[in-house]
Amino acid sequence: MKRVFVLLLCCFFTFFAQAQEIGVLKYGGGGDWYSNPTALPNLIKFCNEHIKTRINPEPVTVEASDVDLFSYPLIHMTGHGNVFFSEEDASQLRKYLLGGGFLHIDDNYGMNEYIQKEIKKIFPNQELKELGANHSIFSSAYEFPKGLPKIHEHDGKKPQAFGIFDENRLVLLFTLESDLGDGWENKEVHNDPEDVRLKALKMGANIVKYAFEN
Repeated sequence: MKRVFVLLLCCFFTFFAQAQEIGVLKYGGGGDWYSNPTALPNLIKFCNEHIKTRINPEPVTVEASDVDLFSYPLIHMTGHGNVFFSEEDASQLRKYLLGGGFLHIDDNYGMNEYIQKEIKKIFPNQELKELGANHSIFSSAYEFPKGLPKIHEHDGKKPQAFGIFDENRLVLLFTLESDLGDGWENKEVHNDPEDVRLKALKMGANIVKYAFEN
């Protein structure tokens, strides 16, 4: 019995030694970077169960200035309001993204007008480009032939996915009028139907798979 316990303990530590982590970006400006607290844990659980990732169950809060920013293959960012990056933040995020990192910005409704100018600080010589439905992020794990799914209605506008590229690699994804994070949250938070939640989780899994493999 003792030997079995030791073996299980070794397996536990081996798993987490090999596990990757997802970061939640804490930013300045007063916006609620901490919104949707159950979203990423649910997405991580879904990915570990269905696309065989090994991600630590709890995401890690990280700031652009943190030296361990480069430890995370994927950084997630969300909120409803104001966003501000200092020049140092923007420089660090640019190095992170050009060095192999990936940033997913999910507008939780109300972020768009603020984040656009902050993205320009990170990549002053680039414009956000809308992704076509044929981009590989829409088929990396699950097929979304029409592109980004609509999860929550706000203004009745179509969902859009925009990106910044380093050569042919998508390094920054901005999802707008979709609200994927709301679909990842616990069912009782928004009372979304199961098919809507599953659609959001599958699209999230596509983002994770793309970020980890590209």
